Amino acid sequence: MGEFLEMKKIGIYVRVSTGKQEVDNQLLQLREYCKKSGWSIFHEYVDIISGKEESRPEYDKLFKEAHQKKFDGVLFWALDRFSRSGTLFTLQKLSELDKLGIFWHSYQEPYFSSVGEFKDVVISIMATLAKIEREKISERTKAGLERARLKGKKLGRKKIPKEIVEQVKVLLEQGITYREISKRVVYKTKFGKEHHVSPTQITRIKKSLFQKRV
Repeated sequence: MGEFLEMKKIGIYVRVSTGKQEVDNQLLQLREYCKKSGWSIFHEYVDIISGKEESRPEYDKLFKEAHQKKFDGVLFWALDRFSRSGTLFTLQKLSELDKLGIFWHSYQEPYFSSVGEFKDVVISIMATLAKIEREKISERTKAGLERARLKGKKLGRKKIPKEIVEQVKVLLEQGITYREISKRVVYKTKFGKEHHVSPTQITRIKKSLFQKRV
């Protein structure tokens, strides 16, 4: 840990696929870890996006500012939260930080900091396992959906509330981006689970708005 304690400015990276509560839970603990380690937080980079999607604007911003040497280290929750794109990509991004002279630290996997020359081997194994697990989850999900379809169950999310649709329409007319709308607009199901309006839902609302004008 000695080499880490010399590092002062930290970029925190968080990626979640749900919403505000999970973000807050992770950030709370990562902030506390920085405080205990004597690190100051330069910026918190947060992507709320599913693991399958390619676009991660805050992740890209983190690396852009890493190249500008705006911070000394990167702290993330776990390897599978930092990257789920396979072994090669993960090692390339971590190696990129190393070459920039920026240290990185996994909150859930602190042993990466002490495995020395075997670090790349351990990371490679962990990244591969994360990808395999994601593929297994995807396969189980598809199998479950197929079983539900065969039983005649209607799949997909229920329609979002009318007031939410109107809220999205107002934001679209103001020229707000899809990403920003998705971050701002949250609705609850009858079971109390929160959902961010997805880009697909926003597109549908936009089409309906255009059709009414025509």
